Amino acid sequence: MELLCRCVERACWRSGYSVEEGRSASHYLLASPVLQTGPHCLLLLEPDAFYTHLFSLLGLNAHGCRWHITYHASTVSFTEKAKKGPGWFTLENEALNVFGLPRSRLDSFSVCGLNGPFRFALSNGKGDLAPNDAAAALLAQLPSGEFASAADAIRAANQTLWRAKLPFPIKLLQLDDFDIADLVADHLDDAGSWMSARFIGNGKVAENILDAMDRLNIGPWQGWIRRTTDFFWRMEKGRIIPLRLEDSTLRASGPSNFEMQFLPDSIAAALRQRAIVPSLFTVFLVLSMLPGVRALGGCRQTIYYPLMRYLTAIGLERSGNLDLLTELRGDDRPGLWGHRILKPAGGYPFREIELFGGVAAPLSKYAEMPLVQSCGDLASFTRDQIWAELSKRIASGVITPGAAEWQWSGS
Repeated sequence: MELLCRCVERACWRSGYSVEEGRSASHYLLASPVLQTGPHCLLLLEPDAFYTHLFSLLGLNAHGCRWHITYHASTVSFTEKAKKGPGWFTLENEALNVFGLPRSRLDSFSVCGLNGPFRFALSNGKGDLAPNDAAAALLAQLPSGEFASAADAIRAANQTLWRAKLPFPIKLLQLDDFDIADLVADHLDDAGSWMSARFIGNGKVAENILDAMDRLNIGPWQGWIRRTTDFFWRMEKGRIIPLRLEDSTLRASGPSNFEMQFLPDSIAAALRQRAIVPSLFTVFLVLSMLPGVRALGGCRQTIYYPLMRYLTAIGLERSGNLDLLTELRGDDRPGLWGHRILKPAGGYPFREIELFGGVAAPLSKYAEMPLVQSCGDLASFTRDQIWAELSKRIASGVITPGAAEWQWSGS
């Protein structure tokens, strides 16, 4: 937790906050260890992100909190599905290209890639900048400078929009994968830490976790936690490339000839040089599981996060760190559903923003709304193929409804 608090302070300074504000944010996290981990690296006014932030604001405002601390995954491509994702923004029923990127960069490059410069464009298919009134108004409010990565641009834009559009004393802090890369390196710089001495330093523990991950993916939990990469991604020319742990060496797949020793010093140096970034499992390990921070995530996270805790428990048990394993088991509701809970039919953030400060302020409206109404049609559950498969397995008796309880306890 001390290392995470230092990470929060650094992220505050990077976001333009003062030293005193950085300390305030870290003290807040220590007292109220909860993080919003749902939305990916999206502009604040993108509906998936906006209504999740609004949901968090409901609780933060009710409790008189002063910080909204989030992790937004940036190891994602610009396009997640047809004209949707960090590279796209829809205004007045027109899908706009946030940075004016060609399709080749939208489909295969990562938002965290340091292959800029990036500038906000909000262009349409014809290449016209800000082709409608709403887009012109938004573009005028976004930072006009250049950024080394799209993630940096989105972070800066969200700070600007948050301060200008939301009349609350609550301050926004966004942690991205570079912040977490430095946090992992901090763990590895301490020769006595569990990550340095027993997880990375003892390669067998890491191999046991990977073996358990493979077993999960061929059993009834198939598809929920896939071995897309082994603990870290290679960053290369704006792309992230999977790494495989073989014979105490991380090797890139495909044409890349990158490889490095699976040793604390080597990995810490590569993280600080941005040659590699943490995988989602490694992110949650240092951001949530080891420091004991509750993660508020999406519909899939409610399943894959307990599975990650199960894998961590295996690593702790095999390394003999039973004290930390006992603490992990003692966590009370370590993860909760907190993303896409507010999902109004026809929700339009621009319209909601106009209401802030007025009689019909959105926070009051949603605070009084029954959960069954605010959740909309629950499409993220009912129309998601992996949830449909899980439903079939429960119906067939392969998994009983309470079968996940052992993962929640971390045992």
